[in-house]
Amino acid sequence: MNTLTAKLPGVVVCLAIALPCWLLGTAFPVVGGPVFAILVGMLIALVWKKRGRFQPGVAFTSKKILQLAVVVLGFGLNLAEVARVGATSLPIICSTIATALICAYALYKVMKMPPRISTLIGVGSSICGGSAIAATAPVIKANDEEVAQAISVIFLFNVVAALVFPTLGTVLGLSNDGFGLFAGTAVNDTSSVTAAAAAWDGMHPGANALDYATIVKLTRTLAIIPITLVLAFWQMRTARRTGDQARNTFSLKRAFPLFILFFLAASLATTVAVAAGVPESAFSPLKTLAKFLIVMAMAAIGLNTDIVKLVKTGGKPLLMGLICWIAIAAVSLGMQHVLGLW
Repeated sequence: MNTLTAKLPGVVVCLAIALPCWLLGTAFPVVGGPVFAILVGMLIALVWKKRGRFQPGVAFTSKKILQLAVVVLGFGLNLAEVARVGATSLPIICSTIATALICAYALYKVMKMPPRISTLIGVGSSICGGSAIAATAPVIKANDEEVAQAISVIFLFNVVAALVFPTLGTVLGLSNDGFGLFAGTAVNDTSSVTAAAAAWDGMHPGANALDYATIVKLTRTLAIIPITLVLAFWQMRTARRTGDQARNTFSLKRAFPLFILFFLAASLATTVAVAAGVPESAFSPLKTLAKFLIVMAMAAIGLNTDIVKLVKTGGKPLLMGLICWIAIAAVSLGMQHVLGLW
């Protein structure tokens, strides 16, 4: 109860930001509530440096409320559709993951960057941003500064993607499913994937790119397990070779985001309900709630973003993040074209 009380002030702040941003998104769907929330949060963060008792709730909203939003989205999804979309997107997911990892390794060699920060940026770019970084960091024994820098670099380009990709997709003439596939494979973090897809839905009334992008993103997130297992195996080999037995052991629980299991459970409940004759429209209020929770999470993430600090963290990590980001976007679009999806 004390923990809940400590988080309440920050959650209320995010709610207060989300309400007008939700209304602005409704009035200006070309921008969308999630993007308004990110921008407003970032502007407030420029002047509100010391949040004190509000910070625990802001951190809670940026992570747990976002995960709750994804779980609630599951109540509007059918598992048969999940299987279909996941199978269709698998070649593009594998291609973008391979592209990011190869780019990161090549730039690590060319620019002579520290190996741990290079690994974190490569894994964060290829899979799912902060979640992948958080799962990988203890395996490769990255320190807090390296983790913070990697997350900052990844999130900078996530924000840019959330702002730019909906308009870019419109200019390129992507379909609703095509944009969902693009967002799910070319944007790194779940928060920015949902922000970009929600903004697209606002710009294209009747579109349902958010559901599609969420499924693709969650399919992509599963790559955390094999990637982290490989890194853990590599670390064990290094430890044996150097005689260092103090390295952290791999944790499957840490590597696998549990909210994915809840998302699948919600989807299973929807699948059973629809098969039993419940109309899909009955789940519309839950989907609306999920989109509002996303706006709240975007407000919190905006509050946690220090643009000035990001710029000052160093040119090489930013350059690596930029090149990986551009390469992933190009490969995602290129693979859609090759596969005849665009």
